[in-house]
Amino acid sequence: MKKNLKLLLLVSLTVVACSSDDNVATEVNVPATSGSANFTKYVALGDSFAAGYSDGSVFIKGQQGAYTNLLAGQFVEAGGGEFKTPLASDNIGGLLYGGTQIAAVRLYFNGTGPASVDGVPTTEVTNRITGPFNNLGVPGAKSYHLVAPGYGNLTGVATGTANPYYARFATSNTSTVIADALVQAPTFFTLWIGGNDVLGYATSGGIGVNQTGNTNLATYGGNDITDPNVFTAVYSTLVDGLTANGAKGVVANLPYVNTLPYFKTVPYNPLTASVLGAGNLATGQATVGQLNSLLYGPLKEALTAFGAGDRINLLSATAANPLLIKDESLPNLSNELTAAFSASLGAQTAAFYGTVFGQARQATATDLVLLPTQSVIGTAPTAANSGVGMAPPSPLNKFGITFPLQDAHVLIPTEINEIKVATDAYNVTIKAAADAKGLAFVDTKAIMTQLSTGGFASNGFTITSTYVTGGGFSLDGIHPSPMGYALIANEFSTAINEKYGSTLKKIDLSLFPILYPKVIK
Repeated sequence: MKKNLKLLLLVSLTVVACSSDDNVATEVNVPATSGSANFTKYVALGDSFAAGYSDGSVFIKGQQGAYTNLLAGQFVEAGGGEFKTPLASDNIGGLLYGGTQIAAVRLYFNGTGPASVDGVPTTEVTNRITGPFNNLGVPGAKSYHLVAPGYGNLTGVATGTANPYYARFATSNTSTVIADALVQAPTFFTLWIGGNDVLGYATSGGIGVNQTGNTNLATYGGNDITDPNVFTAVYSTLVDGLTANGAKGVVANLPYVNTLPYFKTVPYNPLTASVLGAGNLATGQATVGQLNSLLYGPLKEALTAFGAGDRINLLSATAANPLLIKDESLPNLSNELTAAFSASLGAQTAAFYGTVFGQARQATATDLVLLPTQSVIGTAPTAANSGVGMAPPSPLNKFGITFPLQDAHVLIPTEINEIKVATDAYNVTIKAAADAKGLAFVDTKAIMTQLSTGGFASNGFTITSTYVTGGGFSLDGIHPSPMGYALIANEFSTAINEKYGSTLKKIDLSLFPILYPKVIK
């Protein structure tokens, strides 16, 4: 089943330019100028996007291709100075802490899907490197982490109170990211932060707490949604500090998570008869009949009696069928189902069925199936991930087919809405700050939406958010590809030119691959 659900993708790792680039300035002879901006001392604050995180890891080539580094290269032509990045030690990716690996190596495309590169990381967190560093992008950082003392404490990495990426280059164990930026007296800055304030909640399938209304950070967990009031207070502190001495800059808002491949690649309805039959259509059609007779039919009949018949429909032998999922927002009909099945299954088995299917339903187009769930569909639940404390017996031993996918596997509409509401609130704060301080503004929400709905035309090809083949995103489904980072850098340049009258040149996107190869030379 897992094999049959795997995305069969073929991809070219490079794209060759074949016509004029819509994203490259046509006035190639116009010299690059700074306008009213001053790029002499540029610092970049943000999270993994600023750091150049790609393919699930941090590695040298990815860091060099970050939008921040690409921008710095454009700034040099307009009077910009050195831009120093805390580079990793290799192109393998991953991290070591005291010799123990604590972060995964990067992914590459092996012809059918993502795979981990060979090798062992050599980037040791405890070997603190010396700055100051202009690129202060910290993978995993939420907004409030940029003002948190001790976020770079080497000892705190072991206890989970500090960030290993920041700890490796923080100026001290008690410093803050914003302090490490301000001490450099920047003349220009970029600030793109806030994605992680909802992303952990989203990638966990909504396993976390929506902390809206709670400003006590001590009670926050890693997968929680940050209270918009906390975000506003922190963002104001960041922007006020960065502009206090007259520095100009550019800020960016946040996209909706449903524009990222991580949340839009796996369909909600992959269960065709062919898939259910492991490639054999006749077997699959017979399986559909058995499932309808033994599980879906009895469930629908019972649920209909309780006014919830729309949760389950019979499977089709000719159309794509939806996954079976748990929706914790539904009324729990466990007791009702237990009573309904007791006569036919016996009290003990009926109670188990009630527990399993009390909040079960079939997925719809409004649900977002997470990218890693692709490898779970059709596999046997375990005691650890079944949600019922045990490995269910046959026939309830196929995730998404005879056993509901759990909270960690899917984002349901109530969770998606919580993320959207918080994202909208953060974006109001970001735009208000840009307007109040006269800063350039990049609408990355619109950019990511365009990537996911039609794409950007450039040099005769179109960059989209389609997983692997679209060119815009890396194999982790969240972070940009090399070409995607170049596109973002161009959008930042456009905003800077429009706001400050500068004439930064655009990058030729055709010079960038859509994925990194297994071996980076």
